[in-house]
Amino acid sequence: MNKNYFFTSESVSEGHPDKVCDQVSDAVLDAMLLQDPMSRVACECYATTGMILIGGEITTETYIDLQETVRNVIREIGYNEPKLRFDADSVAVLNTINHQSENIKIGVDTGGAGDQGLMFGFANKETAEFMPAPIMFAHKLMKKLADIRKTTNLMPYLKPDAKSQVTVEYNENDEVVRIDTVVISTQHEAGVHQEKIKEDVKDILIKQVIPEHLIDAKTKLYVNPTGLFEIGGPHGDTGLTGRKIIVDTYGGKAPHGGGAFSGKDPTKVDRSAAYAARHLAKNIVASGLADECLIQLSYAIGIAQPVSIYTQTKNLKNISNSELSNFIINNIDLTPNGIIEKFDLRRPIYQQTAAYGHFGRNEFPWEKLDLVDLFKQKFL
Repeated sequence: MNKNYFFTSESVSEGHPDKVCDQVSDAVLDAMLLQDPMSRVACECYATTGMILIGGEITTETYIDLQETVRNVIREIGYNEPKLRFDADSVAVLNTINHQSENIKIGVDTGGAGDQGLMFGFANKETAEFMPAPIMFAHKLMKKLADIRKTTNLMPYLKPDAKSQVTVEYNENDEVVRIDTVVISTQHEAGVHQEKIKEDVKDILIKQVIPEHLIDAKTKLYVNPTGLFEIGGPHGDTGLTGRKIIVDTYGGKAPHGGGAFSGKDPTKVDRSAAYAARHLAKNIVASGLADECLIQLSYAIGIAQPVSIYTQTKNLKNISNSELSNFIINNIDLTPNGIIEKFDLRRPIYQQTAAYGHFGRNEFPWEKLDLVDLFKQKFL
């Protein structure tokens, strides 16, 4: 009896309406942290035809040119043509930002968490990045498609909006066997034949991203399944900050606490504690202590220490999950201030996180393998 199973994850491009909003929110955060590292920011964004609406609660000692900040993001993404009905030079930028609540400020000023909530970190051995294979392949397809659009003339008809979806077949030992299905939907100029797009996706994109040994005669490829994708971006669908939280994390392979990341300064544990949990999980797996690790942290608003920590592992060596949790509690500073100091989070590093995933990318400090020796020396 075949015990293989299938798992699917999706990613979206930087030109997807929701990702436009995530990048705008994080660009506002970065601009404020650049001048005032103590800025308290919760910035939300809504995008539709010809318009961006900025809202949220912000307390800062600096001033930023909100109009130019927003337009620069849109310009970098590639929305520079009026015919797209959403472009950097003509979009209306509306500002409805307010101050952070004084009630929240009381708890954060003393080093407490900016909100209650639960956050998850995850790692496994499926890829070199210690990430699930479906989400990593989906991200890499989208990043490569953007690189082709921006830096080559190989697919000159491409526009910024795109989505990918990858289905991976696993065996009963949870090992990657093959790629079963790849779905690519990409915005394009009018008049381009879909067969041309499909051929280019197969020959120019997929062959550069998916290892050849994972593709076989049964692998299915769907490109622009509706037949057309000429209307895209915020003109084709409204965008909203924080609406792609599974794309941002583990592609559904691990639980999610529900809190979005983009537009939030690091006193918001929705963001900073999720980074800390990923850091712990990745280092535990990389050390050889476990083949897979899931960590949950939870916080109460205004309280610095986590309310709880939970670990769930596969093939954990020499200790129990409860012993591992206790070791983390007693040896790792998981207070908001401790996490901020550890990863130097009061600096403008966030816009680059807002597309192609927050995890599995070595440019981010929470991806460092600086605790591997600690776990090895203690338990192995």
